[in-house]
Amino acid sequence: MQRLCVFCGSSAGADPRFREAAEQLGKLLARRAVGLVYGGGRVGLMGILADAVLSHGGEAIGVIPKALARKEVAHLGLSELRIVDSMHARKALMADLADGFIALPGGLGTLDELCEILTWGQLGLHRKPTGILNPAGYFDLFLEFLDRAVSERLLRPEHRSRVLVESEPEALLDRIGDWKPVAVEKWLLPEEG
Repeated sequence: MQRLCVFCGSSAGADPRFREAAEQLGKLLARRAVGLVYGGGRVGLMGILADAVLSHGGEAIGVIPKALARKEVAHLGLSELRIVDSMHARKALMADLADGFIALPGGLGTLDELCEILTWGQLGLHRKPTGILNPAGYFDLFLEFLDRAVSERLLRPEHRSRVLVESEPEALLDRIGDWKPVAVEKWLLPEEG
């Protein structure tokens, strides 16, 4: 694994454990020589994560739309900063540059990115691991939603099982490193369509 894409908030959030998780993850990525691909911001958990990677000698590649870069939230001290035309282009480029994905706490943007990458995996558009770093149980309600979708037969268990979840960065990186894709030939059965 050469690079991981991390989705996370442009705010640091209220719980200091979110900041600690971002710092620990950044340090571990650098220590394991795994490059960071992320949204390119210098603020919030994004900035904390990137600064942790850089301060420990790691690679941090940011991908940010022009509109956000103009608002002076772009991190100018990165290994590389790519400025793109749109949020859609941002997500596509981050996915192309990464060998896997992690979500840290964040708001609607983080949830959008996470759900899109999970959907792409479900549709077979990529075969890369996707994990959730869940400090302080931040994603518990989202995970309950996924479990409900499985119980209501709106999400296949095989697709739910592709979501790797840990509360500690080291455990999540280990699971992502060990992950092997499981092929699911059909995601809808004829009687379900």
